[in-house]
Amino acid sequence: MGNSLHHYSEKGVYQFVTFRTQDSIDPFLMRLSTNMELSVSVREMKIDAYSDILNKGCYLTGEILTLMMNYITALDAEYYQLYAVSIMPNHVHLLFQQKQDLSLVMQKIKGATAFYINKQLSRKGHFWSKSYFDKAIRDEKHFNIVYEYIKNNAVKANLNDADLRFYGHYENLI
Repeated sequence: MGNSLHHYSEKGVYQFVTFRTQDSIDPFLMRLSTNMELSVSVREMKIDAYSDILNKGCYLTGEILTLMMNYITALDAEYYQLYAVSIMPNHVHLLFQQKQDLSLVMQKIKGATAFYINKQLSRKGHFWSKSYFDKAIRDEKHFNIVYEYIKNNAVKANLNDADLRFYGHYENLI
């Protein structure tokens, strides 16, 4: 999907970020992502709904799922305050408060995990789609909506391993 998205970055801001495997991007997703008749939020909801049922680029399972979860949670102290992550088979949702520039956070996550995943899968080339979707959180209500969306994403997609696909800051305080 194109690199035309504008990314808002400011330390201390809460961000909702989604990124996808390169192989999950098909012509339908390309058309949907460039459909300017839809608002950005409606477009992203439709893209997510389609991605949840799409079988393309579904590498984020088993050991790779564990690797991704461990890596994302390990960056918590230095790069962001992580509140929620859902690792779907072909895309990832994050909710965090920035401690570093957003582009640096995404470069750190996508660059390192692409290297390790490609090595694990004995493949080369781009693993993640070049772009990503980000939305600054406006208020507490927006934060709660996004948190619940991320929390329930794998459950709503009826994934057998949904409990392994979600990390939530508040659930881990219990």
